[in-house]
Amino acid sequence: MGDWNASADDLIVQGPSLGDAVYERLVDDLIALKIPPGERLSVDKLARRFGVSQTPTRAALIRLEAEGLVVKKHLTGYSAAPLPSVARLESIFEMRALVEPRSAACAAEHATPGQLAALKEIAAEMQVLSREDINAHCARLVVLDSRFHTAIAEACGNDLIAETLGRLFTQMHIFRLRYHANVGHAVIEEHVGILKAIIDRDPRRAEAAMLAHLEAARERLEPHVRHAV
Repeated sequence: MGDWNASADDLIVQGPSLGDAVYERLVDDLIALKIPPGERLSVDKLARRFGVSQTPTRAALIRLEAEGLVVKKHLTGYSAAPLPSVARLESIFEMRALVEPRSAACAAEHATPGQLAALKEIAAEMQVLSREDINAHCARLVVLDSRFHTAIAEACGNDLIAETLGRLFTQMHIFRLRYHANVGHAVIEEHVGILKAIIDRDPRRAEAAMLAHLEAARERLEPHVRHAV
């Protein structure tokens, strides 16, 4: 691992769900490639970096292992999972196209005011960053993109859908950053369209907007997939 000494930004405020907090921070770091695929993960170094004990750190790694985001090998311990294969990526897109449009429709019907506020906040930050140097904020935008889709899945009200999609988002976004497939202005505009449909409580429009977004995302990623073959 690189220089993982704890900084003020890394330290996690003590609370009742330290394992969840460590998990969420590690997911962000995996998506942003701050932890590259294959890099070894030391429980002790991670615990010191986040300013927590080894117990919540291990709990977070066990959860990430169950989701396929880290792997554990005898004697060597944990490491970040390798990049998903092209075949795996194709399967992820197929699954997302089947599930996510319906998830967006459900979110339009069931999202709480708090969930809508969270979606608005994510979209607003993406819009602010896009007005600056979009390439300079690539890693942050990819993290926000993942959070946006995860928040919609959670607003659907089906925990299994949210858990399954969350795992797929992370794997896909790691691939995207590895091959420099940035989050561009078109992606942000598509997110705004989905969000407006959800806010308007229009499930059909939300479903159609999500499907169109996924089809466009697949087209945008296609050259990078060919490059990876």
